[in-house]
Amino acid sequence: MGREGYLPLFETKEAKGRIAFKIYAISVFVGVCMIWVYRATHVPKEGLRWAWFCMFGAEIWFGIYWIFTQSARWRPVYRSTFKERLSHRYEDELPGVDIFVCTADPTMEPPTLVINTVLSVMAYDYPPEKLSIYLSDDGGSDLTFYALLEASHFAKHWIPFCKKFKVDPRSPAVYFGTTSEPHDTEHANQWLSTKNLYEEMANRIDTAVKLGHIPSEIRAEHKGFAEWHSVINSGNHHTILQIIIDGRDPNAVDIEGSALPTLVYMAREKRPQHPHNFKAGALNALVELHGMDAFGGPLYIGTGCFFRRESLCGKKYGEDYKEEWKKEMEGRAKGSAMELEDRAKGLASCTCEVNTQWGKEMGLKYGCPVEDVITGLAIQCRGWKSIYLNPTRKAFLGVAPTTLLQTLVQHKRWTEGHLQIFLTKHCSFIQGHGKIKLRLQMGYAIYNAWALNAFPTLCYVAVPSLALLNGISLFPRVSSPWFVPFAYVTISKHGYSLGEGLCLGETIESWWNLQRMWLYKRTASYFFATIDAALQLSGLAKSAFAITAKATDEEVAKRYDQEIMEFGSTSPMFTILATLAMLNFFCLIGAIKRVAMGDEMGDMEALVLQFVLCGVLVIINWPIYQGLFLRKDMGRLPISVAFTSIGLAALACLMPIY
Repeated sequence: MGREGYLPLFETKEAKGRIAFKIYAISVFVGVCMIWVYRATHVPKEGLRWAWFCMFGAEIWFGIYWIFTQSARWRPVYRSTFKERLSHRYEDELPGVDIFVCTADPTMEPPTLVINTVLSVMAYDYPPEKLSIYLSDDGGSDLTFYALLEASHFAKHWIPFCKKFKVDPRSPAVYFGTTSEPHDTEHANQWLSTKNLYEEMANRIDTAVKLGHIPSEIRAEHKGFAEWHSVINSGNHHTILQIIIDGRDPNAVDIEGSALPTLVYMAREKRPQHPHNFKAGALNALVELHGMDAFGGPLYIGTGCFFRRESLCGKKYGEDYKEEWKKEMEGRAKGSAMELEDRAKGLASCTCEVNTQWGKEMGLKYGCPVEDVITGLAIQCRGWKSIYLNPTRKAFLGVAPTTLLQTLVQHKRWTEGHLQIFLTKHCSFIQGHGKIKLRLQMGYAIYNAWALNAFPTLCYVAVPSLALLNGISLFPRVSSPWFVPFAYVTISKHGYSLGEGLCLGETIESWWNLQRMWLYKRTASYFFATIDAALQLSGLAKSAFAITAKATDEEVAKRYDQEIMEFGSTSPMFTILATLAMLNFFCLIGAIKRVAMGDEMGDMEALVLQFVLCGVLVIINWPIYQGLFLRKDMGRLPISVAFTSIGLAALACLMPIY
């Protein structure tokens, strides 16, 4: 916790109530084993044997995957920090921090949004001379460069305003959008003038983006614009690197005379004949989770992470390791801003990493859509540990997709990358064997094995409903002792999930939405990710990087705020979801009709679970039925999806299944 004579800098506490949870988990495991025994000992001698084995296979996988998930629930820990003790103890000895902000497309990721991120980190409560912010623009856009240039001017007003009035949050768009004018006269005057400066800056940037180019009078104001000429495009350009604010320059100060942090723009060189390795390459040019924290630390997932430089540069951790913060600061690059620009451009060229260990043993790993995960695993395998800190006040806030298609495409990309990891030498059970704890290896498998849930889920969504329509039982009778484990496992798992959600402040409706997204991701994102990963691993396709749109249409945003699911376009993913929804609807209505008409339905007592399962699936798919038939807005499902899904579902219901 702390050296002798010092108060601790952080505190670690284990979650309460773990004994009760472990008893519950053991009871569920017993129930899962009993389900496996039932399937193995009650195989039908004739009839729908293929459906029985499909269910058995799905249940075996669900049980194994559930065991993986318990690794992250068995012993969660929670950490809290005492930052005032840190600054008091070390004062002027704090380490230098480099912060990387990545963007790739000024259309999908509006420059105004990007610079709000930059301005928020520039205003960190940290010594500015030890803070450097790098904007990596993989789109190589002069619009993004212009936005950053504007932000550097506004920062001279924004940073002292934040320090003086302890502004929170420090993103100006969020701050001015969520706070009203203060009552104190001095504060109100500065609040209003700073807000006006921000709005004027944002308007200039948005106007330039709408025009699609920077006016000539503005281009003449900074030498950096000379880097852009007629032959440049986002996929073919030289290295563009500009030190916009040199934090070492005594003249680089805000309106109060205080030093500003270093601010750098970089667009690494791109050539069609050289792979650029997407976000991992951009970061290398610059260099869910309490449960995993107890046995080696959480995964590196996406953003919001701080690294020791040596861990990223391939160094192994040893017990004799000691961070030399003073020495590190003394060893930082020297020379004028122009000299540093010229020297650093070579590090961002296409050929800089050829025949080196960058992307292999150093920096972020290449060759995978989820470069963050394999990079984090490699770092942990070298002996480094990660720590998960989730403060009450959120340290990092991002922009999430506002449409269902954007969400599904994003998860498809992630799932595809995770499956590639799971099926290669980077699998945590292979690469991490003997290097990280087994429970941490299992923790990685929770994510890496996402895609393997696709076919078992599709099986459970379609097969029992089709069997119900034909009066064929796939589950035990209600009066049978074997009914108990099926009912207990189902009710306890979903009951625990609901209880956990309510404790965290979720509503019943939000819990239902989580169940919907759980189903939609497994039957659409995971399904297509499995296909794409198989094609790539077989050499029949190449990996592609899909950027998630950060810009949102006003009407779409309005429906999102009203928690109305946004469809609005045609996609094979929507076709699958709508077909499964209609299939379950037809099967439920058909089965109810057969019962009402007195048709032979076999042993009704043995069909209870199938009726419940099919009914729950119909409830979960209610937003899809609305999108197909009830909604008139632009966010509804297209007519073509309705016709296709109805036809496919009807065909499946009419086909003989045995």
